[in-house]
Amino acid sequence: MGPGARLLNALAALALLPTLGAPSSALAQSSQGVIRISGSSTVFPITALAIRRFRQSSAGRDVRFELKETGTTAGFRAFCSGAVAISNASRPINSQEIKACEAKGIRFIELPIAFDALTVAVNPRNTWATEVSPAELGRLWNRRAQGRIKTWNQVNSAWPARPITLCGPDKDSGTFDYFNKAVSGQADNSRSDYTSSEDDNMLVKCVAKDLQSLGYFGFSYYAANRNRIRSLAVKGPKGAVRPSIETVQKERYLPFSRPLFLYINNEQLLKRPELQRFVTAFVRQGPEIVKAAGAIPLPETTYRLVETKLYRHVLGSSFAGDLPVGLTVGQALGRSFQQLKRPLPR
Repeated sequence: MGPGARLLNALAALALLPTLGAPSSALAQSSQGVIRISGSSTVFPITALAIRRFRQSSAGRDVRFELKETGTTAGFRAFCSGAVAISNASRPINSQEIKACEAKGIRFIELPIAFDALTVAVNPRNTWATEVSPAELGRLWNRRAQGRIKTWNQVNSAWPARPITLCGPDKDSGTFDYFNKAVSGQADNSRSDYTSSEDDNMLVKCVAKDLQSLGYFGFSYYAANRNRIRSLAVKGPKGAVRPSIETVQKERYLPFSRPLFLYINNEQLLKRPELQRFVTAFVRQGPEIVKAAGAIPLPETTYRLVETKLYRHVLGSSFAGDLPVGLTVGQALGRSFQQLKRPLPR
């Protein structure tokens, strides 16, 4: 039994706690408006599919949504100002963002919703690069490489002396933060002389059209474009491993496996029955929605724990403003649910 399975067995009893009943009077009195959501481009297709399915149901037919793909950092700015009810995030909220939320009186529930395999990809006509190490990626992407590391052989001497074209997320992206922390030690330690976009579809196009290109983005965008781009195996503690649902769930694709999150404004959740219905439906249908969106679902039993966290209104972040790079599935989920082990305030 792996560490992820042991964790889930240890926490499974928590998922049997009673759930909320009918909406409170505060919920019943609230007026139905637009549910505004912004944030991560990696989480965007998952949430977009959840919205489409919810609106096809009787519970969501008349509910209006505004969903924006702004990047995790920009999403948290909007969330902590009170402008949106939900923030999609490809990393946990950081300490500065927690302070910004506190300053505005924003209390939130942090819900893991899926896993991602941050994917490093090249053009399919590339015949020389099949695997890469975090150290090589750090050599290529850190800020000191700007204007100096310009060819493939400067990254790996076995590769040709051809110019290299780089494609990656912009600095408002959680993927940008996580990747640079993993390869260079700091979330902001990145060169800037590359083609950047918050739209991961544009990054896929950047890699697909240029033989000399290398880029990184979320797994679902790679999975939807396997015929146009090729992933590199990442040389981590379990050897050279390609990104896949199986390698993430079996805790082999390291250090680029990471949890994806929803952050829910708790005051809006309490006052808006349509928001409660949507988030509940999202979590209950989590495995099916995440898989259909091309992302990597959490174990099905884990979504019961996510539901419990939602219904108990467990507030705040389990990560204390930081997610160490390279955690296994079990370790990251353990951090996600450690709040459930604490007694509820009386």
